[in-house]
Formats: sequence, structure tokens, C-alpha cells
Amino acid sequence: MSFVGNAQQDPHFSMYRYNMNVITPAYAGTNGSLEAIFAVRSQWAGVKDGPETLNFNINSPIGKNIGIGLTAVSDKVFVLDETHLYADFSYKIKVAEETNLHAGVKVGGSFLKINLNEIGIEDDPLFTQNVNTFNPNVGVGFYLKARKYYISLSAPGLLSNDRYEKEGLNPVSASDDLQVFLGAGYDFDLSDDFKLRPSALGKVVNNAPISLDLTTSILYKERIELGVNYRLDESVTVFFTASFLENLLSIGYAYEHVTSTINTYSNGTHEVILKFKLK
Repeated sequence: MSFVGNAQQDPHFSMYRYNMNVITPAYAGTNGSLEAIFAVRSQWAGVKDGPETLNFNINSPIGKNIGIGLTAVSDKVFVLDETHLYADFSYKIKVAEETNLHAGVKVGGSFLKINLNEIGIEDDPLFTQNVNTFNPNVGVGFYLKARKYYISLSAPGLLSNDRYEKEGLNPVSASDDLQVFLGAGYDFDLSDDFKLRPSALGKVVNNAPISLDLTTSILYKERIELGVNYRLDESVTVFFTASFLENLLSIGYAYEHVTSTINTYSNGTHEVILKFKLK
């Protein structure tokens, strides 16, 4: 089974602001407390063996200026199964009274498994045997955080590795290309209770179209958020988050409607996130 679509290198969450560990290692420890994040993305609901992504991250500040984190991402589609494991390290540099620049390094790699025998393709040397390999990698990132805004610049994978990409549901031979992420967001105070929270995230990959997410949301009393995300030429998403127990527990849900040709076969994409924070 195959569909026409762009190849996808790595997981890309619609609620990216709640999955910053995937984008930049500099995020580790930036919130000033130990936190754990668990996210699930079920892509192309209704499509058999469609992409399923799990993201787990735990991160914390250590001492005054250092942050550490551990990230595990499982990404499955059809016969392809990838598990990304990374350790994140960040260092905080104070640049103003309420503004800090966090510089980060990501070290780890990806375990890749592909059961090519299930594809049933004959007389093609690419599909003669299964794949079971480990690809090491490193990444860097910078995260400028102020009271009302943030700016992020990162390249989470610097090394080029042979790999397979997901084109539709079929794996195709490819290699890692450098991905550069640039993002920013700002909080506008509308009243004592309401904030307007626009943000954007761009991704540039060699020999691929630019990916651009534009997001805006309304935040009520730092507890309830309702927003919409538009990914250029790909999808429209609505999302909702709520925080409980003085923001120690947060939950979120997003529904993504695909605007590309895969929409003919798909019932949309679902994302769920849980975030635990310890003071």
C-alpha cells in the first residue's frame, strides 16, 4: 500500500510548544523545576499501519545554570520502527534581568528496525533483507527565554546517516539531511485573566520544501488554553490544554485535519499530552 506524500524525516508535533525537547536540547531545565512529559501522536486515523509516535521526556535544572534531560521517542509506521534515545544538556547565560539564553547539546542516536519481508517486493536489492541498526547523532540548540517571549534556533541532528524515510506508508532509501528549526512565541496580555499567545516554527531541510507552523491561542488564567495551528500546505489543527493542582498537572488534546491528498484516506490525526511538574 502506498500514498502520494512528502517523505518525513522525524516526528513533527502540532503541539510543538509542549514537545520542545524534540526540537532543541536547550529546553532542558528552562522551566526551573523537574518535569516529565508524555505525548502520543496517532497520525492518519483510519489508515492501517499509519504513523504512531510516542514521546517521553524528563528534564530538570541542576544547580544554578545547568539543565539536563532524557528523551525517548518511538516512531512506527507500517514495517518501519524507530526509537530515538537522547541525553540533553543545557547551560544558562543571563543576558538581562528577566532574560536568559540557554545553549544546549543533544547526544544519542536512533535504533532502526525494518521488517522488509512483509513488503513483498521481489527482485529489488534494497528489499532483500531486514534492517536492524543503530545510527548515532548529536545536536545543538539555543533557547532565548524571557518573561513574555521565547526564540529558539536548533539543529537536533548534525550527523548524516543512511536511513529509510516514510513516504506514504512505504520505507524508501534515503539519508539524514541537516534539519534547522527556528521558532518564536510571544504572550500578549489582553486582561488580567486572558492572554493571546501567537507562535511560529519553521523547519528547513536540504532538498525539501520549507515546513512552517503558525499557531495562535487564548490562555485563561494560566490554566485553560484553546488554540489553532496551521501547517503550510499540510494541515489545520485545533487544540485544547488544561492545568490542574496549581499547574502541577497539565493535559492536552489536538485534532489535526490534513489538507494534502492523504485526506482522501485519513480521518485526521490525534495528539494527546500529559505533563507533570514537581516544584
